[in-house]
Amino acid sequence: MSEVLLIILIIAILFFIFNNLNAKIKRLEREVDDLKLKFHEPQKNAVDQQFEREPATESEILQQAQNTPELQQSNAPELPSPPQKDWLEPVFDFLKQNILTIIGIFTLVLGIGYFVKYAIDKNWIGETARAGIGLAVGAGIILAGHFLRKNYAVFASIITGGGIAVLYFTTTIAFREYHLFTQNTAFFITTLITVISIALAYYYKSELLIIFALLGGFSAPLMISTGQSNYLFLFTYLTLLNIGMLAAAFLKNWRSVGWTAYVFTSLYLFSWTSEKPELLTVFFYMISYIIFYFFALQDYIRNKVLSPWNTLMLVLINFSGIIGLIYIFNTAGYEPVIIFPLIFAVVNAVLLLKEYQKKDFGFSYSIFAALTISLITVAVALQFKTHLITSVWAVEASLLLYIWKKSGHRIFKTCFYVLFPLVIMAQIVTWSTYFNKENMTVVFNPVFLTSLVTIATTIVNLFLLKKINEDRKTEDGFFETVFSIASYGIIYLALLLEITYHISDRPWSVIMSIGVLFSIYYISGLLLLRKKLDIDKTIQAGLVYLILILIAFNASFVASELATSVLYKNVALSFYMLHLLHWIPFVYILWNTSLVPDFYKSNISYWALSATLTVAVSCGFYNTYLVSSVTDLDQIYKAKEHFTILYLPIIWTVLASLFIYISLKKNIPEYSRIGFILIGIMVLKLYSYDVWQMDNISRITAFIILGVILLLSSFTFQRLKNIIKNMVDKKEKEEDV
Repeated sequence: MSEVLLIILIIAILFFIFNNLNAKIKRLEREVDDLKLKFHEPQKNAVDQQFEREPATESEILQQAQNTPELQQSNAPELPSPPQKDWLEPVFDFLKQNILTIIGIFTLVLGIGYFVKYAIDKNWIGETARAGIGLAVGAGIILAGHFLRKNYAVFASIITGGGIAVLYFTTTIAFREYHLFTQNTAFFITTLITVISIALAYYYKSELLIIFALLGGFSAPLMISTGQSNYLFLFTYLTLLNIGMLAAAFLKNWRSVGWTAYVFTSLYLFSWTSEKPELLTVFFYMISYIIFYFFALQDYIRNKVLSPWNTLMLVLINFSGIIGLIYIFNTAGYEPVIIFPLIFAVVNAVLLLKEYQKKDFGFSYSIFAALTISLITVAVALQFKTHLITSVWAVEASLLLYIWKKSGHRIFKTCFYVLFPLVIMAQIVTWSTYFNKENMTVVFNPVFLTSLVTIATTIVNLFLLKKINEDRKTEDGFFETVFSIASYGIIYLALLLEITYHISDRPWSVIMSIGVLFSIYYISGLLLLRKKLDIDKTIQAGLVYLILILIAFNASFVASELATSVLYKNVALSFYMLHLLHWIPFVYILWNTSLVPDFYKSNISYWALSATLTVAVSCGFYNTYLVSSVTDLDQIYKAKEHFTILYLPIIWTVLASLFIYISLKKNIPEYSRIGFILIGIMVLKLYSYDVWQMDNISRITAFIILGVILLLSSFTFQRLKNIIKNMVDKKEKEEDV
C-alpha cells in the first residue's frame, strides 16, 4: 500500500502547486486586462462616436453581397480584399494553445489505467471494484472540469472530454473483459453517458465537448459489439444520435458537430453496404440523406445563403448517397439504378426553382443548378452501364471546380485537387476491364462510355480552370501544369485503349503502327488547338519534341517491323503504306515555323528537326526499297547491303546539300553545321567501308553520281552567295544615297 500513499501524496503536492500558480496567473491576467482597458479606452470612445450601430453578422454580409446587383458592384470603388486565411489555421492555433492540455489529459488517463492495472496485478481490488474506480475517476474528472469552466472554458472542455472517455472505456472493459453486465445494460450505460455528455455540452455551450460526446456515441456500438451484425438496432441508434446532432447544430450553429456525425455515419453505412447489401440499407441511406441535407441547409434556411462548408456538405451527401445506393442496386440486381440520382436531382431542382421564382441568380442558384445538372448527368451515365465510382467521382470533381469558380473559396480547389487523382486511379481500374472482357461493342461498351464521361468532365475542368485564371489574373503554376498534362493524358489513353482493344487480333506490327500514328495525330491536334486550349508554351515545345521522337520511331523501328511482316506475307502492303501518314504532320511542322515559336529559341531544335528528317527519309526509302524489290526472302540481306552502299550516301548527300542551302537562305548557321557533319559522315562511310564492298560498276556509278551532286551543290552555293552579296551591296548603296 506504500505505492498508493506515494501516488496520493504526489497528486496532493501537484494540486497545491497548481493552485498557487493558478492564483498568480489570475492576478497577472487582471493586471494585464486593466492595462489594456486604460490603453484602448480613448480609441474605443472615438470609434463609438463614429459607429453607433452593431456590426452585421457574417451571414448578413454574405446575403447582402449575393443580393447586390452587378451594376451597383461595378460602380462601387474596389477595396483591397483581406488576405484569405488558410482553413487549417484555426486548427493549428487551437493545437498551439491547447496541445499541452490535450497531452496532459491523455497522459493522465493512461496513468490512471496503468495504476489500475498495477492494482489488479497486485490483487488489491476485484473486478467490480475496478469498474467502480474507473467510473468514479471519470465522474471526478468531469466534476473538476465543471468547476474550471468559468475561467478556463477550453481547458475545462478538454478535461471533461477526458472524463467522458474514461467512462466509455470503463464501461467497455466492464462488459467485454469482466462480463459484469449484459450487452443491453452496457448499451444503456453508454447511451446514458452520450446523453449526459450532449446535455453538458449544451449547458456549457461547448462545441469541443459535444465533439467528445459524439466520438463516444459513435464508438459505443464498437465498444460493446459481440461480433453479431444487428444492423437494424445499430442504425436506429445512429439515426436517433444524428437527430440529436441536427437539433444541436440548429440551436447552436455548431458546424463541426454535423461533419463529425457525417463521417462516422458514412463509414458505418459503407461498411454495412459492402458486407451485406440489402433493401433495408436503402431506408437508412435515405434517412441519413434527409438529416444531413437539412444540416447543410441550416444557413440557407435561416439567412437564405450557402456557406462554403455547407456547400461542400451538399456535394458530398448527394454523391456519397448515390455511390452507396447504386452499389446496392447493382449488387442485388434491382432496377432501375437511375432512380436515386433522379430523386436527388428533383430535390435540388425544387430549390433551384425556388431561387428562380425569386429572380435571385446568385451563388445559391448556381449551386443548385450545378447539383441538378450533375445528378442528371450521373443518371444518364449510369443508365448506359458506366462504371459507378469513376463516373460519380469524375462528375463530382467538375462540380467542385465549378463551385470554386463561383465562390472563390480555396476549400473547393483543395478538394478538387484531392479528388482528381482518385478519378485517375478509378479510371485506370476501369481500363483494366479491357483485359478481362471479350467481344465488347465498338464505342457503346461500359468501359469506353465511362471513359467518355471522364473525357467530358476533364474537358469541362480544363475550360473552367482557364476561365478562373482569366478572371483572377492568376495561375497555379506547378499544380495547373501537372493537372493539364494529366488531363490530356487521360483523354489520350482513353481513346488509344479503345482503338487498341478493337484491333487486338491484328499482328503486333499493325497494332504498334496504328498506335504510334494515333499518338502523332493526337499531339498534332493539341498543337493546332494550343491557343484555344491555353497550353503552356513550355508544354508546346515539349510536344513538338515528342512528335519528332514518335515520327523517327515510326519511320525506323515500326516501318521495319511492317516491312518484315509484308515480306513474310503476314500483313498486306496497304498497311505498310498506312504508316507513311506521319509525313502530313511532319511536313506541316517543317513548313510552318510559326507553329511553336518558342521551339526555335534553342539551337537543339534545329538538330532535332534535321535528325528526324534524316531518319524519316533514309528509313522511308530503305524500307520501301525492300518491300518493292524483294520477292524472295533469300534476297533480303543482299538488298539491304545494296541500298546501304549505293543509295544511302546519295540520300545523305542530297539532304546535306538541302541543309546547307536552307542555312544560306534563312541565315541559320546550325543547318550549315548539320549539313557539313552529314557530308563528313557520308564521306567517311564511303571511303572506309562502302568502296571495299562494291563491285566495279557500282563503285563507278556511285562516285560519278556523288561527284555530280557535289559539284552542282557547290555551284549552287557559290551562285547563291554572289546573289546574297549583290543584294547586301545594293542595300548599302541605297542607304548611302
